[in-house]
Amino acid sequence: MKIMDFLSKDAIIIDMKSTDKKSAIIELVETLKKTKKVKKTDEIISIIWEREKLGSTGIGQGVAIPHGKTNVLQEHMGVLGTSHKGIEFNSLDGELVHIIFLLVGPVEVAGQHLKALSKISRLFKDKFLRQAIKDAVAAEEVVKIIEQEDTC
Repeated sequence: MKIMDFLSKDAIIIDMKSTDKKSAIIELVETLKKTKKVKKTDEIISIIWEREKLGSTGIGQGVAIPHGKTNVLQEHMGVLGTSHKGIEFNSLDGELVHIIFLLVGPVEVAGQHLKALSKISRLFKDKFLRQAIKDAVAAEEVVKIIEQEDTC
């Protein structure tokens, strides 16, 4: 499984408009709707928000990975957003978030969901990759960066 298996160029937002966690989640999920990957966003937003109430998915170092599982999807889907200003996400390290990778998938494939989360998490451990994605000015740049790093 590669990250680009569940992330498309159309699902990458460069410099999100949102400034807080709730609006960022809505902006990311609405992007899935714009890419015609989902029709109804309310349930997905609700599932992601309920997961956030359990504990922030702001993992630190300027990265957040909000995620959830739902019955309204047949496959995993991701949306990646960057923010030059940063978004308050109640991150573990207290820092603003500059990269958000939202992942949603079907309930019945929990193992695949964990593998996808692990892949995303490992990818963003590299500080040079984080900086390159943060500095990208086009979705195509982000795709190229991810494809170069996500070789397995």
